[in-house]
Amino acid sequence: MVSTDKRNGLLAAEPRRRKRKNTLLLVVGTVLLLFSIAAGTMYLVTRPITLRIAVGPPDSDDRGLIQALVASFAHDRAPVQLSLIVTPTALDAIALLAASNADIAVARADIALPRDARSLAVLRKNVVVLWAPSGVAHKGGTKPRPKIRAIGDLAGRHLGLIGRSEDNIKLLNVILAESGVAVDKVKVSQFGIDQIAQMAHDPALDAFMTVGARDSRITSEAITLSASARGEPVFLPVDASDAIVQRHPLYGSETIPQSSFGASPARPADEVETVSVNHLIIARSTLSDAAASAFTQHLLAARQGLTRDNRDTSKIEKPDTDKDAAIPAHPGAAAFVDGTERTFLEKYSDYFWGGLLLLSVLGSAAAWLGHYLKRDEKDLNTLHRDRLLSAIATVRNAGSIGDLITMQSDVDAILRETLDCYDDGAIDEGDLMAFDLVLTQFHQAIVDRRAELSAAIADPPRLRML
Repeated sequence: MVSTDKRNGLLAAEPRRRKRKNTLLLVVGTVLLLFSIAAGTMYLVTRPITLRIAVGPPDSDDRGLIQALVASFAHDRAPVQLSLIVTPTALDAIALLAASNADIAVARADIALPRDARSLAVLRKNVVVLWAPSGVAHKGGTKPRPKIRAIGDLAGRHLGLIGRSEDNIKLLNVILAESGVAVDKVKVSQFGIDQIAQMAHDPALDAFMTVGARDSRITSEAITLSASARGEPVFLPVDASDAIVQRHPLYGSETIPQSSFGASPARPADEVETVSVNHLIIARSTLSDAAASAFTQHLLAARQGLTRDNRDTSKIEKPDTDKDAAIPAHPGAAAFVDGTERTFLEKYSDYFWGGLLLLSVLGSAAAWLGHYLKRDEKDLNTLHRDRLLSAIATVRNAGSIGDLITMQSDVDAILRETLDCYDDGAIDEGDLMAFDLVLTQFHQAIVDRRAELSAAIADPPRLRML
């Protein structure tokens, strides 16, 4: 018969049930952890990117345009959002970009950019406009004879330049040098955009120059005022534009269409050859391809919707994706423009397969951990089976049916524990089949011994006669 201590040990199931509950909680916690990691990864991949964009000066058209783009990106809930940083000058915006205190910036292509500057978009093309006043008509209606008809005539003259940027001086010097005019032979005075009228009426100036968009309001106003004060303008073509482009790749060759600055009279009367310089939105090469691509994509998509409120948005163009471009396009922007942008699966396939591998490793680790935590239950099941084998021999020597009932109750507890172990995964079907085989033998022994004891009670042995 199984002893009372053993029976108490077999029936002490409550601590083991608590252990199984703790194991279940551990498994549930592991699943929740894996789900949280997956959800967190998805959030990081799909959350909006915020880019800091620097632009200056505060009173420039560039600031107004970028401010409109910031509002448009926010309204459309674009995958990339913009945080505006207004700087005193364009050079300050570039300084912030170089110091990694801004992610993107607005700047002209010919200023001192970081060595790893990459183009995200062309904000507009700035063209050089050079003109000289023809003089007021003489008495009797005689037309004056213009003193300056070409750039070569600027030697020994005084030129008024709108814009106080040193880059405008640099550009003028390139034009003069390539046109065969000694730079030191031309006197230059710079004027702010609030001094256009003063410049137009200054009799000491022989010619004028602006750098801006073809339809620049500042250029049109300056030409109109100078024509009113000093006669119709004579536009000076930059005949050396092709040579300038070859020697200075940051500049381009352009033409000013007829009547760009007035139709009656036509200003200019014919197309005028000139040079241009791009106004860019740039980033450093360290900006992620995904951020650059998302920004360029939404910028080009938003420009049409903004044209009604800000006509400057219509001038926005794709970046130059040629490999020999003076300022290369950012790889992310170039991929979008050229249609070589990778799909979601292509972008994150490495993470996808890495995640599967990680899940496989975690799954194996969890399985090992589960077996490790359930090793006591497996050992207990082995002990139960061994005790059941021992109980078979005890059954055959049982002295009463009451002892058989007690042993049967003990075995029922063993069976309950064994099934719990199977449900928890501590033992497999092979272990359960082995236990079932021993359990069958035990029950057969119980049946046989019960029959023997019942027969003995029904037919007690007779006492021998002495």
